[in-house]
Amino acid sequence: MHRLTTIILAAGYGKRMNSKLPKVLHKVSGLPMIQHVVDLSKAIKSDQIVCVVGHGRELVEASLADQSLAFALQEQQLGTGHAVLSAEQFIDSGDVLVLFGDAPLLSEETLRNFIAYHKAKKNTASLISTEFDDPTGYGRIVRLDSGAFSKIVEHKDATNQERLIKEVNSGIGLFDASALKEALKTLRNDNTQGEYYLTDVFEGIKNSGCSVGAYLIDTPYEVMGVNDRVALAEAEKYHQEMIKKRMMLSGVTLVNPESIYIEKEVVVGIDTVIYQGSRLMGQTQIGEDCTIGPYAEISDSKIQSQVRVNHSTVQSSEIDSFSTVGPYAYLRPKSIVGKHVKIGDFVEVKNTIIADGVKISHLTYVGDGKIGENVNLGCGVVFVNYDGTKKHLTEIESGAFIGCNTNLIAPVKVGKNAYVAAGSTITEDVPENALAIARERQVNKTEWSNKYQKNK
Repeated sequence: MHRLTTIILAAGYGKRMNSKLPKVLHKVSGLPMIQHVVDLSKAIKSDQIVCVVGHGRELVEASLADQSLAFALQEQQLGTGHAVLSAEQFIDSGDVLVLFGDAPLLSEETLRNFIAYHKAKKNTASLISTEFDDPTGYGRIVRLDSGAFSKIVEHKDATNQERLIKEVNSGIGLFDASALKEALKTLRNDNTQGEYYLTDVFEGIKNSGCSVGAYLIDTPYEVMGVNDRVALAEAEKYHQEMIKKRMMLSGVTLVNPESIYIEKEVVVGIDTVIYQGSRLMGQTQIGEDCTIGPYAEISDSKIQSQVRVNHSTVQSSEIDSFSTVGPYAYLRPKSIVGKHVKIGDFVEVKNTIIADGVKISHLTYVGDGKIGENVNLGCGVVFVNYDGTKKHLTEIESGAFIGCNTNLIAPVKVGKNAYVAAGSTITEDVPENALAIARERQVNKTEWSNKYQKNK
């Protein structure tokens, strides 16, 4: 089996992006464009992945840290051929695949079919081509009468007849390593741009008597390069369509899918329904038979089966089966919610473990807490967890009942089956089975209003 080295070209400045960020780090479906290409390179079992960096190399290398990649530096951006030449030290034996860091839409299926085509035809070099209705500016694929590849003609060098050709070169190529190394040595920059083009390698290999082929695909969006924010938005649209189509075919219902946003690494179980306006981001995992939305925003969270999240935000948290969240709830990071829990409207939870059967129905803040099974928190309960310097723990043991408008001044503990009267401010631990009342006795001053109005 041939060794496969994949070279990803990612050194370009991306001037038309008008951004301080290197072009390949702009995100599509939640991941930098180059990460999509790296993931694809791993999916096809590349033996070695080399990223050619230049502009913003520190940022690009940092974004790809700990991913078992090699980096080659293209100090001056002198064309695609020059970029591959910058990685020459990594070109040894087997096959070399050249991809682009700003082309995040190429599918694994298409790439595998391309590699299979290259092997079946026993080509020394192959490229991916596609057809554009308006091919202006692209290199045309000229074929012989037999349909075999003849040459690539750049738009500016093409004859009027050649400019009628709609089949264009994507730039993606697969080469025999030794033939590529030899052809790179012959590259010249005697063109209007003064650059070394990878496209010239194909002609050089063909002129040496070796076979070159062009693999035509009928999905031109897969090879589109992103050069500005308009193209970035278009790439996002295509990628979202791919993700949502795959998800629907796997057994997930999307209601008004055009309004839903789902990032690449999100996993959703069968028979889950996602309603309009919802956003699923990061490494979110959602189980089976859930109801998500409308207008739920969930990021980097793990949700088990038969959970409902309605008009709410969930960040870096966990929700166990049969629980409900919302509407208008906010689960901040490190919230761990058990089974059969109700978190209702305008409830905010942060860094808290909530056991099974807990009810927090409305208008409550729960921060830095630990709540046992079957606890009930009334409306307006506040975990007063911050003293201005440190955060402190509030612990409520199983079966406790906390009345409305209670302030729990941490650190504090409420024991099993204890009750806290509504309107209390609790500053000391409450023993098991006790009733805590922490408020002044009501005093009614008769005729006070009449005297007040007279004095006024």
